Amino acid sequence: MKRIGIMSDTHGYWDDRYAAHFTDCDEVWHAGDIGDYAIIERLKENVPVVRAVSGNVDHGMVKRKCKDLEIFTVESVPVLLTHIGGYPGKWAPGIKKLLKENNIRLMVDGHSHILKVMFDPELNLLHINPGAAGQQGWHQKRTLVKLTIDGADLRDCEIIELGGRYARND
Repeated sequence: MKRIGIMSDTHGYWDDRYAAHFTDCDEVWHAGDIGDYAIIERLKENVPVVRAVSGNVDHGMVKRKCKDLEIFTVESVPVLLTHIGGYPGKWAPGIKKLLKENNIRLMVDGHSHILKVMFDPELNLLHINPGAAGQQGWHQKRTLVKLTIDGADLRDCEIIELGGRYARND
């Protein structure tokens, strides 16, 4: 059993509550637009495994160290992690084919700054976009997601609101 923390779109902004909310996690996944590789390094200080992909605004160290897309398995769940992926019924070009070919059961992306947790009955997968954890963008609330993966079971999905986009980092 693994507890997973999921975030996206920090755009270089660090909030100490990321570490506080993810202390019980075995892994943290960052779905791109990291903004500064120091975000990943700080997460690694608090969580055993950090997986991250680069987003459309990332450059420099983030681009050198993070791929655009990662496919991996946690417990017995095949996962696709990317920045721009779309969502059920409106997948980005090429994503639906990748999901089918790799029998993905959990798809995580960012980019839209819109929190979405949706099941796709056609592909039999759960899609999660954790919204945006940083301050840059048009979103009104900063959010994180936590999820438990136990064998093939996905459960205990938790939405964490960090407050408004410019809420103090308390």
